Amino acid sequence: MTTYLLVPGMHTGGWVWQDVAGRLREAGARAEPVTLTGLGAGAAPAGPGTDLAAHVEEVVALIDAAAAADGGGAADPAAPAAPADIVLVGHCYGARVAAGAADRRPARVARLVLVDTAPAGDGDTALALLPGAAGSGGAPLPAPPSPDGWQRLGSTAGVPAEALARLTHEATAQPPGTLTQPLRLSGAGGRLPATGVLCTGNGPGIDTVEALVRMGDPRFRPLADPRLTYFELATGHWPMLSSPGGLTEVLLRAAAGEGHRMTAAARQPPPHLAEFLLDVPAQRPRERLGRVDVYRPATEQPRPAVVFVHGGPVHPELRPTPRDWPAFIGYGRYAASLGAIGVTLDHRLYGVGDFGRAADDVAEAVALVRADPLVDADRIALWCFSVGGLLAADWLAAPPPWLRCVALSYPMLAPLPNWGHGGDSRFRPAVAVRGAGRLPVVLTRVERERPEIAATVAEFAAEATRCGADLTVIDVPGGRHGFETADHTQPAREAVRRAMRTVLGRLAD
Repeated sequence: MTTYLLVPGMHTGGWVWQDVAGRLREAGARAEPVTLTGLGAGAAPAGPGTDLAAHVEEVVALIDAAAAADGGGAADPAAPAAPADIVLVGHCYGARVAAGAADRRPARVARLVLVDTAPAGDGDTALALLPGAAGSGGAPLPAPPSPDGWQRLGSTAGVPAEALARLTHEATAQPPGTLTQPLRLSGAGGRLPATGVLCTGNGPGIDTVEALVRMGDPRFRPLADPRLTYFELATGHWPMLSSPGGLTEVLLRAAAGEGHRMTAAARQPPPHLAEFLLDVPAQRPRERLGRVDVYRPATEQPRPAVVFVHGGPVHPELRPTPRDWPAFIGYGRYAASLGAIGVTLDHRLYGVGDFGRAADDVAEAVALVRADPLVDADRIALWCFSVGGLLAADWLAAPPPWLRCVALSYPMLAPLPNWGHGGDSRFRPAVAVRGAGRLPVVLTRVERERPEIAATVAEFAAEATRCGADLTVIDVPGGRHGFETADHTQPAREAVRRAMRTVLGRLAD
């Protein structure tokens, strides 16, 4: 009989797993929701020694007890281990605890399941799950004071009102040592089979993660390990409350070794290095000015310019860099072939905390272009792609008179909830569009967009309509994210041509 040890996340006790635990038992498994010291009714109160290591020890003891109950001898790590039939499940902060315990008892754990959280490495702290929110003076981190306070931990999408009210009522202050103490791993747990459960209402889904694996970003290569499987649920950060039936099914399937593997994706050529869908010969050799490349038409007269902004995050060691990707070379050449100056750049969006730095890089590139004597400084367009769409927010919120158009292709237009930007309104084009006035905005949408990105596009389009923004929408039937190199179809080609004609038309107005 499989035993599930269910470790909850920040501020919560084992009660959050009650519904899932009941369903697992109905399916014939054992299920034990865990309440860690200081984090729930019935638990021992937190003290000065309540830290991450203490919580790991508590779960190690539960693993040993479960192994003993299955005939593996006393709860003595030196005793022979029972056949591994323990599935260790961790949510949010609890995933760090589970990973530490699995590392201590790898022979007694059949599988590690991480629910809506990234894998942890040796030396990581749980505080990374909650950017900018360390407890002050060694005091416990206060529990969220209201139902809205949970958004800083992740999306509450799908959580019923009564469950959200109980979440708030039962919440307990988080002992600071549990967040700030580094996790220590020997590597033994890394050899265990593991499953990631991705909640697309809070962060990226399987398609997005697989694209990052294919891109070759070294941070994501370990995710293609054949021992790892993945599931996704269309819900927020609390699937045990918002989708208990769906999560139960996933846990049962994970224990059976099912799930999506990304091994094949790691062997496939990355789509962003495929050819651009239009054959556009170079007008002139491109000019390289620091992080900026300039594509000029065959004229010496000042011309309007289009600045193309890539997405990300892109690892700083990834080669080639975005301005050398076929799509951006293609767009730069295409603008030049139609009489405008095409500009591409490498900005420093290396991680989800780098949007401020990347925005500065874009502003610097725009200033460089406007100072060029062969550029009509009063006719500039900004064209943002994918996650680079967030960098359009400053320009939408307060557009300068010389900015004649903002174009957005398969963009992300609000940060994902799990990025920890809940209180930061700066990089939210879905809000910033209220200040766009009559600035023309050209939005290119793809039919097969990733769900987490499509939700932000719908939010933006609704707000743009509500505030009367000058919005032109171009749809790409059958198109995928990054369609310029992924989909060489006639509708895709026409979408690129129409978008470019529209942008250049706005520059000519």
